[in-house]
Amino acid sequence: MKLKNIIFSRAVCIFFILVLLCLSGCQTSGSKQPISLTTFQLNTVITIAIYDSQDQQLLQECEKLCQKYEQIFSRTSPESELYKLNHGELEDKDGVSHISKELAELIQESLKYAELSQGAFDPTIGPVSSLWDFTSENPQIPGAKELQQKLPLVDYRQVQLNGQEIRFLQPEMQLDLGAIAKGYIADRLKDYLEEQGVTSATINLGGNVLCIGGHTDGKPFSVGIQKPFAQRNEVLLSVDVDDLSVVSSGIYERYFESNGTLYHHILNPKTGMPYNNGLTSVSILSSTSVEGDGLSTACFALGLKDGIALLDSLEGVCGVFVDEDGELHYSEGFPISE
Repeated sequence: MKLKNIIFSRAVCIFFILVLLCLSGCQTSGSKQPISLTTFQLNTVITIAIYDSQDQQLLQECEKLCQKYEQIFSRTSPESELYKLNHGELEDKDGVSHISKELAELIQESLKYAELSQGAFDPTIGPVSSLWDFTSENPQIPGAKELQQKLPLVDYRQVQLNGQEIRFLQPEMQLDLGAIAKGYIADRLKDYLEEQGVTSATINLGGNVLCIGGHTDGKPFSVGIQKPFAQRNEVLLSVDVDDLSVVSSGIYERYFESNGTLYHHILNPKTGMPYNNGLTSVSILSSTSVEGDGLSTACFALGLKDGIALLDSLEGVCGVFVDEDGELHYSEGFPISE
């Protein structure tokens, strides 16, 4: 099977696990069937299900919002705002770039999680991540010389953000916001739906799941967390969710194998190579999806001990870590099923 098909099938697998659990919960609880939209955007399968409205226009507007944000946050589309920022097309003569409110907000969030993780998560990984192509039919490992040339450009502390003005302190720096953008977008979709009076819905952006309330009868949604590298739609565990986000980051999402070694997309900013810390996935429960997105990557990057310590130091978040042996490790407050 070609690599891009593997990635797509895993996205579909995550999608169906989460949607089927939510729908089965709907049927058993006596709620009405939702209206839903399923499409391929943001380089993944997305679905939005609304339980307390039959207004299809709401779904259409959500799709338009996804398209809007992709045109802002895409690292690879020459038409996107982030692409233009990374390639100096927005700079004035003083080296300052003036950016949209949305891009500024997302960059601010990414810098926050870089600071929390002390650089284990770093949004300036762009020059290095661009050397890796996990969607190629013939992916290649970057050469050591290439990596060494780009690594000095990776340092979130060299980004100055003041409102909607940004400056890179080193020439040729680039941002890669892919680890956190879907969370931000999910939160904006939730804002829109709530403004329209929706009180019961699920937003699933390729495994980033954000719930608006619970089922219409008051029962929570049941969200499944995928078993890493599962060949079928296998759920590692499920959690009851009411007005919360569930986000997972793992090495099974985008990867390839070469000479018996697995190379995945969560890169170490210090080496430019994938993290090798004994973890296969981290899943976060939080009130906002951007928080879950940032913390799932940051905690994975920190490793089991430091990742759990970070979660335990924060209010209103918890998580489960899966190691290479399939053992589960929980932070404080994670709702473990009896």
